[in-house]
Amino acid sequence: MVPVHLGLGTNLGDRPANLRAAVGALADFAIVEAISGVWETAPLYVTDQPAFLNMALRVTTALAPMDLLCRIKTVESELGRVESIRFGPRLIDIDILTYGDVMMDDDRLTLPHPRLGERRFALAPLAEIAAGLRHPVAGHTVAAMLAALPDIGDIRPLGPL
Repeated sequence: MVPVHLGLGTNLGDRPANLRAAVGALADFAIVEAISGVWETAPLYVTDQPAFLNMALRVTTALAPMDLLCRIKTVESELGRVESIRFGPRLIDIDILTYGDVMMDDDRLTLPHPRLGERRFALAPLAEIAAGLRHPVAGHTVAAMLAALPDIGDIRPLGPL
């Protein structure tokens, strides 16, 4: 079993229900060990869209990285995600942030997540459940990476799911 950190996001429909459904679906192939609170965040790359709800999970799984990615993509599809513009609105988005200490760069999956260090919406919830986790490439803890980002008021905690 490998420890994995996931980031979940949604900005369409019943956002809390989307997150709950995703957590439930992930439990079919991963043991959910820790769940962050929910954070409301402004969109980062494509700004003309509704605010997101984001959260992080720590799970363990026996699935290999690519198998995990395939199962996650199936969950997203089953929950109603429809592909649209990159960084655009979405019913549910599940990102693999870290997969143990694995480092890989494939056309479909890069580990750890290549933009983790620039995303307060991923780091803030992740810091709730894994503040001392060291980024396997940068070597910094999640808490240090979060502290290094400018606070521009684009995120606020909402509490438990």
